[in-house]
Amino acid sequence: MIDILVYLFENYLPDACPEPSLLARKLSAAGFEQEEISEALTWLDGLDRSEAVVVRLRTQGSAAIRFYDEEEQARLSVECRSFLAFLEQAGTLDPELRELVIERALALTDRLIPLAKLKIIVVTVMWKRQCEFDALVLEELLTSSDEDEETERWLH
Repeated sequence: MIDILVYLFENYLPDACPEPSLLARKLSAAGFEQEEISEALTWLDGLDRSEAVVVRLRTQGSAAIRFYDEEEQARLSVECRSFLAFLEQAGTLDPELRELVIERALALTDRLIPLAKLKIIVVTVMWKRQCEFDALVLEELLTSSDEDEETERWLH
């Protein structure tokens, strides 16, 4: 599924992405498996529904702290949570986008969300929301570290 999100980011503008039935045919023609396509379309539909329901969060100021519940702590490693804090401090994510990213990350079936997948979720959420990317932050989102070699595999 993550491969499809990367494919969409690389090949479509958010407002030019085809309707789900046409997108499914295009993804199938591009060589993606039907099960993976179905999972990705369900995930994207969840993103659209989440965007419509997310309550605007008021910024509590720079001293506000986001506490993670037990499930979030179990599924989002310290590395993932630190990365979200970094993006928020850098001004890339506001509290609303952060919550949307967390909700979509937890929608994955993975027991533990790797940082590489979290980065792709951040890119996808920002892409769908048509947010502007700071060049340095985008580079951080699209590059891998020694500890996270899977990012390289998903992005190329």
